[in-house]
Amino acid sequence: MPSPPRRGLCEPESVDLIFLHGTAASGKLTTARALEALLGYPVFHNHLVVDALTTVFPFGSEPFVRLREEFWLQVFMDAASIDRSLTFTFAPEATVLHGFPARARARVEASGGRVYFVRLLVSESEQDRRIANEDRKQFHKLSDLNTLRRLRNNPNVIEQPPVDLEVTTDTTSAEESAALIADRFHLRPQERQPRYPEPEVNCKPDHPPD
Repeated sequence: MPSPPRRGLCEPESVDLIFLHGTAASGKLTTARALEALLGYPVFHNHLVVDALTTVFPFGSEPFVRLREEFWLQVFMDAASIDRSLTFTFAPEATVLHGFPARARARVEASGGRVYFVRLLVSESEQDRRIANEDRKQFHKLSDLNTLRRLRNNPNVIEQPPVDLEVTTDTTSAEESAALIADRFHLRPQERQPRYPEPEVNCKPDHPPD
């Protein structure tokens, strides 16, 4: 596939949404964190919204499905409106409404940004090895090998996002994957922002001196 055009030094910056997608344990969050370390792109990962909503609404319920997509899309749009590039991690599955990747691209592009879809690949043997890693339990990720194998054998066809780049994570480290993505799309670093900015200190006296 052709490479995207390089941006000239005098060209205005544009917001980039790196849309990482792949199966469970394909290395999405690990790669997103490596991209954050390399470029300063904050990680907006799938389980942030899923974990928040499932405290109130069961997974797959109508409110959960609707609010999850609204939350995803609104974050993309608001990030684009303030010129903030980010990385989003996404695992295709049956409860996601059809057409979500296209809607994500349309919303970001309407705000003047770009979306790059990157599929992370992993072999079944490596996926089996990773699935029970302790760090997967942090965000209630799939960590049961039997469930994973049952999902593999599910005959239902699940919509897959587009692919602008594929990376095999069996043989590529997260840091190598991040460098590959940055080089492929000519991504530029952005300034990191603190999650909780220090409050401004007013050094002026409350009352003028007599």
